[in-house]
Amino acid sequence: MTHEKLQPFKHSGFQGVIGVAREEITPPIGIYARLWGASTHDVAEGIHKPLSLTALTIQRDNAEPPLVLVSADLSWWRTPDDEYYVRSAVVEELGIPAANVMVNLTHTHSGASICREDADKPGGHLIAPYMEKVRNALKTATSNALQSARSAVIEWTYGKCTLAVERDLPDPDSDRYLSGFHPNTPADDTLLIGRVSDANSAHIATIINYACHPVTLAYQNRLISPDFVGAMRELVEANTDSALCLFLQGASGELSARDTFTTPDVADSQGRELGYAVLSTLEGMLPFRTQLRFTGIVESGSPLPIWQSEPTYFPENISAEQIAVTFDLQNMPTLSELDAQIAESTDRFLTERLVRKRRIRRAVGEGATTDMPLWVWRVGDSLLVGHPNEAYNALQTELRAHFAPTPVVVTNVTNGHFGYLPPDPLYSENIYPVWQSPFGKGGLGRLIAEAKKAGDALLSEESEA
Repeated sequence: MTHEKLQPFKHSGFQGVIGVAREEITPPIGIYARLWGASTHDVAEGIHKPLSLTALTIQRDNAEPPLVLVSADLSWWRTPDDEYYVRSAVVEELGIPAANVMVNLTHTHSGASICREDADKPGGHLIAPYMEKVRNALKTATSNALQSARSAVIEWTYGKCTLAVERDLPDPDSDRYLSGFHPNTPADDTLLIGRVSDANSAHIATIINYACHPVTLAYQNRLISPDFVGAMRELVEANTDSALCLFLQGASGELSARDTFTTPDVADSQGRELGYAVLSTLEGMLPFRTQLRFTGIVESGSPLPIWQSEPTYFPENISAEQIAVTFDLQNMPTLSELDAQIAESTDRFLTERLVRKRRIRRAVGEGATTDMPLWVWRVGDSLLVGHPNEAYNALQTELRAHFAPTPVVVTNVTNGHFGYLPPDPLYSENIYPVWQSPFGKGGLGRLIAEAKKAGDALLSEESEA
C-alpha cells in the first residue's frame, strides 16, 4: 500500500479588504406586477416580505478598484437598457470596470415589473420611479460597502440542501413537458457557503450559492415577496449576529422546490429549510483562519491520527474577466412578424407570450448568432462564474467537477437576462425552456467550455505569480 504525505486541511479562501452594505428596494403597492401569463391581476396588492439589495466589495487593498458582488431581490430583466440603467450606477458613476461588477438577481417571481416599457400597463407609471430607486440603492449600497471595508477573509465550504427538485415533468396525457415537480428524479443538492469574517473573527457576511427557482408564489399571488429567500435570510442573519446574507441564484434552469404555485407560509417554510442547511454548514466549518495539521499518532486499541489546529492564511490574488460567448440562434419570427401576430392576438395570455418573445428578438438581433457576456473572477483560491441567462444545472456540476477542489460559485440571471440554456437532447422535445429560448442547440456546452477555458487561464496565471 502506498501512503501519500498528508497535507494540512483547510478551507479555500481569500484575504484582503472587504465591505458589505444593504439597501431596501421594496416597490410600492399598486405597481404593475404581472409576471405570470396565467395571472388574472395586474398590480401588487400588498407586501409579504420586504425586498433588499446587498453589495459586497472585494479588494486586495484600498488603492485598487473593487470587485462588486450584488444580490438583489428582483425577477428578471426584459431589456438590456433597463439592466444597464441600474448597473451603470456602479460601472460608470463610480468608475469601476465592467468586468468587476456582477449583479445577481435572486429571480423571485413575485416582484414588480422592472421594464420601463410597461409604463402603459395598470400601475406602470410607478415602474420608472421604482427603477430609479433600485439604481440609487445599488450606488448607495456599493458606496457604503466601500466606506465600511476592512481587513477580512472569505472562507468557502460546500454543504447540502434537499429543497431543490427536478421540475421538467413529462405530461402524462400528451407529448410535452410540464414545469413542475418530477418525483423520483435526482436533483443537485449542492450548497456553497462563503463565510466572511473581519480581522477580529467577527462574522460580517454570508455568501449563499444555491440553485432553486423561486416560484413557490406564482400566478395566484398578489403580494410582493422575495419568495423563499426572505425567510432564509431572516433565519440565517438572526443566528449569525446579523451578518448580512447574499443569496446568489445558481444554475437552476430545471430546478425548483417541490411545493410550488402555493402560499406565503409554504415559501417561508422552504426558506427555513434552506436557512437551517446554511446554518448547519456554517456550524461545521473550521474556526476563523484555522487549518488542521497531522502531527503524529497515538497508539490505542487502534492507531489514532492526531490533527492539530493552527493559524493559516489565504491568498490575496484577484482577477476579473468579461468574455463574449457566441451562441447560435433558433429560427425565430422576425420583429415585423411578431408585430403582426401581436396585433392580431385577442388572447391575453398569448399576447403576453408574444410581447416577451419580441423583446428577446430585439435584444439578440435578427442574425444567425448573438454574443452573450460571461464573467469569470478569481478571488483567492476560488472562482466565481456569472452569466445573464438561465442555464441548466449541468453548468455548475460540470464546472465544479472540472475545477475541484477549487470552489466555484455559479450564478444565473447576472447582469441581464435573455433565455434558457437547456442541454442538447431537450431540443427535440416540446418543452418550455426550449421554445422560450432564443438560443439554438449547443449553447450550454459552449458556455461550459468557455468558462472552463477562462477559469483555467486565471488559475494558471495566479499559480505562476
